[in-house]
Amino acid sequence: MAGGVLLDLRVTPRSGRDAVEGIERLASGQPVLKLRVRALPADGEANAAVIALVAKSLKLQKSNVSLERGSASRVKTLRLAGDANAISSALEKITREQT
Repeated sequence: MAGGVLLDLRVTPRSGRDAVEGIERLASGQPVLKLRVRALPADGEANAAVIALVAKSLKLQKSNVSLERGSASRVKTLRLAGDANAISSALEKITREQT
């Protein structure tokens, strides 16, 4: 995708901490980035926490991270605006740190 990246996530709300936990595969075989957030899944709180955590982890502005799909689901897709190569490199770095 020119000018950004779509990122699939699996989110666990109501966790004890906000954290990126690496890559996992869904039952369908789809790879996703696994996240935990402390926020409750009510009134968009967990979605806002996910956006903030991803933006902080990838050193992006929150305005460059938006929810594409999955607002009421644990499996979400975010749109990350910016240089796709830089975003991909940052994703590789944070997933390496988790293994």
